[in-house]
Amino acid sequence: MTGPAREVAAVRSAVTAAVADLPPGALVLVACSGGPDSLALAAGTAFVAQRAGTPWRARAVVVDHGLQEGSAQVADDAAAACRGLGLPAVVVRVAVDGRGEAAARDARYAALDRVADELGAAVVLLGHTLDDQAETVLLGLARGSGARALAGMPATRGRFRRPLLGLRRSDTLAACAALDLRPWHDPTNDGSHADASVRSRVRDDALPTLERVIGPGVAEALARSAAQLRDDADLLDTLADDLLAAARTADGLDIEVLREAPPALRTRALRSAAIAAGSPAGALGRAHVLAVDALVTDWHGQGPVALPGGIVAGRACGRLALGTAPA
Repeated sequence: MTGPAREVAAVRSAVTAAVADLPPGALVLVACSGGPDSLALAAGTAFVAQRAGTPWRARAVVVDHGLQEGSAQVADDAAAACRGLGLPAVVVRVAVDGRGEAAARDARYAALDRVADELGAAVVLLGHTLDDQAETVLLGLARGSGARALAGMPATRGRFRRPLLGLRRSDTLAACAALDLRPWHDPTNDGSHADASVRSRVRDDALPTLERVIGPGVAEALARSAAQLRDDADLLDTLADDLLAAARTADGLDIEVLREAPPALRTRALRSAAIAAGSPAGALGRAHVLAVDALVTDWHGQGPVALPGGIVAGRACGRLALGTAPA
């Protein structure tokens, strides 16, 4: 199969594989912004859902962040496009608490979770592609974010699934063209736009520059690196969870158990403990984690460590406690 038909078939095959484990009657939600990636995903999902013998149902949800002038119309148009494909669609308006891409993402995922709960959806499909994965890995590397960030976006996390991680953005554009769909192109995704995000500039400037300097295949190589690191990160997370379980007592974490652990596991466990106590993952930096680690490995009577989110870590009587008040 060649030409645009190949990209259309690739999207449909990716959807089929992503939901192959669903039980009869399950509801699949497609998160659609109206952009080429999510619109191609919605089209692929609609086609597969309408085939004879498909045991699951599909709907679309469009989140309007309200951050751009005319966003309500864009959201309504995206919902109309989904309905034209045969997908019942709902538009959800959200208020973004804060600025930047992370705040918008948090609001979007909260809205998708809420709609999924209300409708009883089994999974929510997201339209991230291999290009998005490469951008995520490159941003994580540039920011020194650690192995978990370099592992990129998983194909499955909870109810969220990303069927298109093996496809390029050019594939979704070709699929939309072949199906005569007219996707919306977010102006802030243009790296030259005044309000362009850092990710947009990575997309339009950094990655193409790397391709010119290093050679073609940089995006694919970054995605492969993410897959390899994800296996490592998953193992380390499991071992860190085991360490926390072994260190947990009725009045805090056992200092001796933590101190005997390898640093890579201990710091990962401490980060997890801080997040579980209520410190926001996005604001919890390595410097915070190392300060908590010093309470375990280099304690000389120092006081509690303040963490983002109003969380405090303190040491007393051979125990490490994390909570909203000094230990």
